[in-house]
Amino acid sequence: MARLQGKRAVITGAASGMGRATAELFAAEGARVALLDAQPEAGEAVAAGIRESGGDAVFARADVTDESDVRAAVDGAAAAFGGLDVLVNCAGIIGVDKPTHEVTEREWDAVFAVDVKGVFFATKAAVPHFLEAGKGAIVNFSSIYGILGNDEFTPYHVAKGAVNMQTRQDAASYGRHRIRVNAVNPSTVLTPLVEGIAAEYPGGMPAYEEMMTAHQSIRRLGRPIDVAYAVLFLASDEADWITGVTLPVDGGYTAR
Repeated sequence: MARLQGKRAVITGAASGMGRATAELFAAEGARVALLDAQPEAGEAVAAGIRESGGDAVFARADVTDESDVRAAVDGAAAAFGGLDVLVNCAGIIGVDKPTHEVTEREWDAVFAVDVKGVFFATKAAVPHFLEAGKGAIVNFSSIYGILGNDEFTPYHVAKGAVNMQTRQDAASYGRHRIRVNAVNPSTVLTPLVEGIAAEYPGGMPAYEEMMTAHQSIRRLGRPIDVAYAVLFLASDEADWITGVTLPVDGGYTAR
């Protein structure tokens, strides 16, 4: 049975990595999917691939740092689908690897513009459609680094902490309208960005995986589909009584 049959979903950052895996899985599970991304060629190719596999997908170019851009894309998807049921906020960047005292204002703002304001803008655009429908589900992409600190990528950590708080706040605010808001918090996942980093690491992928999973209970890197299945559950009616959750999808990293 298709777990999202008849659902209408918007997914940001859907042209690659975890966003792409989520879009493809949603379509396979019966959802009509609007893919939003700033990379039109890649996004169009993913949407075309979904359609060729029998799914229902459209692509819209959207810069998540631009509120009018996001609103136009979300409203366009709602118009094309006759409403919305699900929003997945996946678009994000990692930014600079610097401690607080070395980060410039421009570097800080660049991460927050995508990772925090992008969630804010898309949520702001989608909620009126959910209110009209009388129900909705939002799944935000955060990170284990929105839960735990370490000595790397300070702006990213703080931004993902903000995403987790936005998740809880919106869950508290909109629950009475039957709008659920949850987040997934992955550890290191084999996206194209991570694969590139691993290829340049001394010893290549095997050495990189050993190093990155040393504190995990399950000693392998995540795959985009691992996270996509968690998003699928939170977006589906199976999770109808779940809201305000920030779910680690991390191979047991945060359990140790």
